Amino acid sequence: MSKETDARIIIDELLRQAGWNPTDGSQVLTEVAIPGSNKISRRADYVLLDQRGRPLAVIEAKRKAIEPYTAKQQALPYAQLLNAPFIFLTNGQLIYFWDYQNDDARLVNSFFSRRDLERLLERRTTRKPLATIAIPDYYTRQGETFEVRPYQKEAMRAMDHAIELGKRRFLIELPTGTGKTDLICLQLKRLIEAGIAEKILILVDRDQLAKQAREAIQDLLNQYGSYWLKPGVIRQELQITICLLQTMISRYQELTSGYFDVVVADECHRSIYGVWQTALTYFDALHIGLTATPAAYIERNTFEFYQCPDEQPDYAYPIQEAFKNKYLVPYQFATRITEIIAEGIELDEVYYDPAAFERTWTNEATNRLMMEEFDRLAWQTYQELAPRQAIAPGKTIVFALSQHHAARLARYLNELHPELKGKYAEVITSVVANADELICKFKYEDYPQIAVSVDMLNTGFNCREVLHLVMCRPIRSPILYQQIRGRGTRTAPHIDKQKFVIYDFFGNHKYFNDRDQDWFSGTGTGGNLSQRKRSQHSQDYELIELGQSDRWREAVTYIEIGLEGERIDKKDYITYWEETIQNADPDNPVLQKIREGELLTEPEAVQLEQQLNQPRFYFNQENLRRAYNSSNSSLIDFIQAALGRARIKTEQERQEENFRAWLVSKSFTPEQSQYLTLLKNRGLAKGKINLEDLFQPPLSVLNAAGLGVELFGEQGLRTIFEELNCLVFQKKNGTEG
Repeated sequence: MSKETDARIIIDELLRQAGWNPTDGSQVLTEVAIPGSNKISRRADYVLLDQRGRPLAVIEAKRKAIEPYTAKQQALPYAQLLNAPFIFLTNGQLIYFWDYQNDDARLVNSFFSRRDLERLLERRTTRKPLATIAIPDYYTRQGETFEVRPYQKEAMRAMDHAIELGKRRFLIELPTGTGKTDLICLQLKRLIEAGIAEKILILVDRDQLAKQAREAIQDLLNQYGSYWLKPGVIRQELQITICLLQTMISRYQELTSGYFDVVVADECHRSIYGVWQTALTYFDALHIGLTATPAAYIERNTFEFYQCPDEQPDYAYPIQEAFKNKYLVPYQFATRITEIIAEGIELDEVYYDPAAFERTWTNEATNRLMMEEFDRLAWQTYQELAPRQAIAPGKTIVFALSQHHAARLARYLNELHPELKGKYAEVITSVVANADELICKFKYEDYPQIAVSVDMLNTGFNCREVLHLVMCRPIRSPILYQQIRGRGTRTAPHIDKQKFVIYDFFGNHKYFNDRDQDWFSGTGTGGNLSQRKRSQHSQDYELIELGQSDRWREAVTYIEIGLEGERIDKKDYITYWEETIQNADPDNPVLQKIREGELLTEPEAVQLEQQLNQPRFYFNQENLRRAYNSSNSSLIDFIQAALGRARIKTEQERQEENFRAWLVSKSFTPEQSQYLTLLKNRGLAKGKINLEDLFQPPLSVLNAAGLGVELFGEQGLRTIFEELNCLVFQKKNGTEG
């Protein structure tokens, strides 16, 4: 049996990780006698002190075998008699934090730092009721004044009510184009003014979303310091941190779980996938989730995390209402176009062998036909869509299959208008070195009129003047389809935008039974997609779109680089990369820092990215992630790997991490967690786990079936297996069930 002294060795180390020095009597006291007690046993195991030497928290330490939550009533009088406002209960494995005057004890992932606890204590005296903080009627973005819309005010009031009732997690669903980012900035300002929030984290999963958040924060919250935390870059002590989930999973251990007061997850339905959930669930904060995805397409575990028991968001604004009230612009499908896709097409080719799919379905003739038909119709109709649009055909986004495909489509479009000398259409993808510059030109200058992209502009990209969306690829993820459709829904009064057109050459809207709107006659019925059953295949495709599918990363054997999408075998690309880094100037100061494990400054990181992302190989984080089949590693990680100072995690190691993160995000009992850990190796080996596996050796010998039904019930076990197979056990070799 573990002794309490063994637990204390672990606790001392955990305190050090949180910034405390257990041997410094000005910070931590041990075996503290309780005032008014002559019993030797009435001693507090640890007392954490503030900067003036006053008790901040009592720590009650228990043996590993004891559930620390049961020590609440033992620790409470200690804290009260010592006048310590907070309590930690721990056995070295589990840690509970208890603000006993306001809440029950809850599990946390680390001890809090002295600054965390002092901040919590200070908020008790400075906090104001949210009802006293006015919801604004107007706000200014980029010099333009906007009215706060009624549904935005409703969302803020709903959040106020939930917070005042003690709810610590809140899920908001607003359609793309209705102002989620502006709404959350306005609400964060109110939370700061109410004394509820000081340190804020904005978590996103794509660079474009991070840039969008940074622009909004610098515009609407410019009185508060903010920055974008990037891989391998020095962390700053500013009020608002913007960070990619992929970055935070490698850096959250630099922080305590009490470091942030509020965590906002944009497109939060994607944050729950795999190891990403570790970055989301680590922080003990007020969690606000934002999504444009309707409830019917959100995974169950998203609702579980945000404590929505009826599988409905805390606040939702239906897309039909947004169209009806003209907060969004309706769309119509082009009808006089050729449909390229054929019945019975194998969709796996699109994802697992896009080059073969492109050769089969998008030859030169079909590509030219798509662009000619779009161009002809767009020039005929653009002033019907927006009477004050001066330049034809109006801003357009073309969605291509691959970088190679995008380059061909852009070339054909420019050939249709030689008088514009190649300025008519531009390829804008994540592998283009000057993508940010091209995005600015597309949004704010007359040319290019057309942006041809693959996946960079699917989400987090706002250009309200868009009049045409061109789908030159099949789509089977309802979430991706709605994100792409949302690129055109924003209003643009300055060009009198009435509607936009979707040119769907692959019949995607028919697959989803999506119908265009006629809100002006009051008969609109579109906006929602048909409720198709979510198959394992459709879940696989959604994981691919997130870059979280191991099978997809392994199946595609090449990467595309440069404007023309040159295809290079992944193994060759890694060889070129390693040779480049190993033969680099040994006196390069940035590489010297990386060799020595030092963090870079922001300018140094930018300089490094620019130096590497050059012809001929365009070494950048995205290309290297594809080459190494590693969606969460950073550019610094790849440099360390090339130098032989680190290695990129294997598929099995990634799946192990996914499993641990998934387990942490749940509220399983110790017995349930132990049972699922027992099944883990079976799932890792096979790539999935089924109920039938429980009746075969070695699991049958352990009575795994009977025990599983006893712990979860048969339907509960099936649900858990479905979730594990989707989020954790993904194999690369073949499509399964």
